[in-house]
Amino acid sequence: MITSLQNPAVKNIAKLAKSKERKEQQLFVTEGARELSLAIQGGYKVEAVYLCREMFDKTKYPDVLDSIPEEALFPISSGVFAKIAYRENSDGLVALLRPKMHKLRDIQLSKNPFLILLESVEKPGNLGAVLRTADAAGVDAVIVCDPQTDLYNPNVIRSGVGGLFTVQTAVCTSEEALSWLQEHKIAIYAAELQAAEFYQNIDFSTPSAIVMGTEADGLTSFWLQNAAKRIKIPMRGKIDSLNVSVSTAILTFEAMRQRGF
Repeated sequence: MITSLQNPAVKNIAKLAKSKERKEQQLFVTEGARELSLAIQGGYKVEAVYLCREMFDKTKYPDVLDSIPEEALFPISSGVFAKIAYRENSDGLVALLRPKMHKLRDIQLSKNPFLILLESVEKPGNLGAVLRTADAAGVDAVIVCDPQTDLYNPNVIRSGVGGLFTVQTAVCTSEEALSWLQEHKIAIYAAELQAAEFYQNIDFSTPSAIVMGTEADGLTSFWLQNAAKRIKIPMRGKIDSLNVSVSTAILTFEAMRQRGF
C-alpha cells in the first residue's frame, strides 16, 4: 500500500494537473467509479488505478474494477487519497488514463446530425458543463475550435461528470471545422447578442450546428460571416449575457424539442 505523500507516483499525479505534463506524459487523471466506468466503456486505455479501499467499499459501482488488471491496481491510504483527489466523495478511486486523438474524421454522424461548436473556449468548467448538456440531449458531437483550455483539464472532467467519455468530441481549428461542416452539408447557426433572429424561430429539424463564443468576446467575425443565420436568446434583464453553457443548453434543447425529443 502507498502511504507516503513523497511517493513518486503520488507526486506525478499532482504534476498532471498541468497541461504541459499531460501532453508530455500522454496521461490524464480522472476520479470516481462512475467516471472510470464510463471511460472504460468509451474505449479509454487505463494506465493505473489508485484505490483507497475503505472509501471504495461504499461505492455504487463495485464492478468497475473487474476489468482492471491486478498489476495496474495500486492500494493507497486515505491520507494519500486526500492529497491526490480533486473532489470529495469520489469513491476512493483515482485513475490515470491515456488520452484520445479527437480528430474530426473520427466523428460518426447520425442521419440527421446536430452538433455543438465552441470557439476559443477558455473556462474548463464551461466546457465540462457543455459536455454534460451534450450527453443529456444526445447530440452527435461537440467540436472545440481553437481552444484555450485542453479537454483533459481536471475541471473539465469534474464539471462534465463523465460527459467527456460519452460524447464524441473533436478538437481543431475553426477553418477545419467550417470545411468539415460544409462537406457534410450541415447548416451553421452562430449565437450572437445582436442577432436579428430569435432562436425559437429557427428550424433545427435538419442537419444543424450551433456555434458558441466566449462570454467575454462572443464569436469572431469568422463564424459570424460564415453562418447561415445569426441567432439570439431573448432576455429581459439588465445583464447582457447568459453563461455560455446555459445558453448552449437552451439552444440545444430547443433543437431537440423540434426533433421530437
